[in-house]
Amino acid sequence: MWCHSLLRMCPISGLVQFLIVLVALLLLCHAIVVRTCQIHFKPSSISKLIMYDTVNVSYNIISDTGPYNSDYLIYSENKDIAGLPKDEILISNSLNSLSGTLNITGNFLGKTSIKCKNRLTNKVSSEKLDVIVVRRKRVIDIVFTASVAMLVSILYINFGCAIDWSELSNILKRPVGPAIGFFGQFVIMPLLSYVLGLVLFPDSPEMRLGMFFTGVSPAGGASNVWAVVLEGNMSLSIIMTAISTIAAFGMMPLWIFTLGKSIFDSADLRVPYKEISTYVIALIVPLAIGYLIQRYLKRLATFMTRIIKGFSACLILFIIIFAIVTNLYLFQLFSWKIILAGMGLPWIGYLAGYLCGYILRQPHPDSLTIAIEVGIQNTGIAIFLLRFALPQPEADLTTVAPVSVAMLTPIPLMAIYIYQRMKARLYSSHSKLTSYEPQKLQKLDDNCNGDIISPVSEIVTLT
Repeated sequence: MWCHSLLRMCPISGLVQFLIVLVALLLLCHAIVVRTCQIHFKPSSISKLIMYDTVNVSYNIISDTGPYNSDYLIYSENKDIAGLPKDEILISNSLNSLSGTLNITGNFLGKTSIKCKNRLTNKVSSEKLDVIVVRRKRVIDIVFTASVAMLVSILYINFGCAIDWSELSNILKRPVGPAIGFFGQFVIMPLLSYVLGLVLFPDSPEMRLGMFFTGVSPAGGASNVWAVVLEGNMSLSIIMTAISTIAAFGMMPLWIFTLGKSIFDSADLRVPYKEISTYVIALIVPLAIGYLIQRYLKRLATFMTRIIKGFSACLILFIIIFAIVTNLYLFQLFSWKIILAGMGLPWIGYLAGYLCGYILRQPHPDSLTIAIEVGIQNTGIAIFLLRFALPQPEADLTTVAPVSVAMLTPIPLMAIYIYQRMKARLYSSHSKLTSYEPQKLQKLDDNCNGDIISPVSEIVTLT
């Protein structure tokens, strides 16, 4: 009796009792609910699952011991890349173990994982099956890569023939236009491509990498063609393209090995130092061949210079058309973000280039030429470099960015060309109309003067 009254008077004993009950309940809940599982796959990873193929994988789920069984769910993190026939709910038996096989089908390019989780607690097993889906190697892919490499090499031979080294030194004495172009090409465009990739594709390092490689590429050969078509400064265009091409040997590796390294790290890819260095050296060879042709084979150099515009245009059309035909699967990746990125990079580049020229008081033809040089990227080099330097499936996935840019780059230039043609036609019609009335009045005045003067002249002659 005395002890009972003492316990009632002691507040700590009540708290202790409450804590004991609480701990007991937690232990009971842990014993009933919390169950951990382990899953083992064989093979432990699938590194090259061909797209649309199916592979059979065995698994073994092991749960902790106890009187309670639990359901387990095996699922794919991204069903669009690789998926199971359906989400399989697996019920453990009294042995607390479940083994079996399942089929995994590659649906599209990319990487994903097959995981297992406790359906009751949603606790995911630390073990997983990494799956990489790639395309089947095709002859047309080899032909495409080899033909682009060959055509780009020929184009660089043409550049070596077309570069006027004496004119280059003269322009460098007052290099306002080339300096603006260099700043736009190798400062604005790389940073713009990096920001666009970061904003539009924060969760897709492959897309960011494709955008960045496109942004650090030099000016495209089509810029010379558009400079002529839109009545820009052809000489300035050629010199800027030459400077951009030569500077690319240093600026592309500089950007890729510095700012680009952050994208490689997020994509869990190694920076392809050896491949990019080999590529840069490989492009110096055709440029040197073009220089030797210009110096020792004058007639051939003249011919190569004459065909550079048409050849550049054909190269662009070839790359765009061939890239679309051989990579139709890429259109499955096209979305409003891809289209916006394809428009944003060249179109903002046009605007930035023209504004820089206008602010620095360059003539309109020069400002237009600077805008063209800054906005047009050599997407052929970007596609070739991505395919040459990256493993699969990243090489294929990143190609969608330069293909999108190549397809959407000419739209503003075509609009300007149509505007210029319409303006010229309207101005021509207006000139003819305005010049017709003075001519008619002059003719009438001549006739009137003739009628008045002739009698007077006769009177004068009579007198």
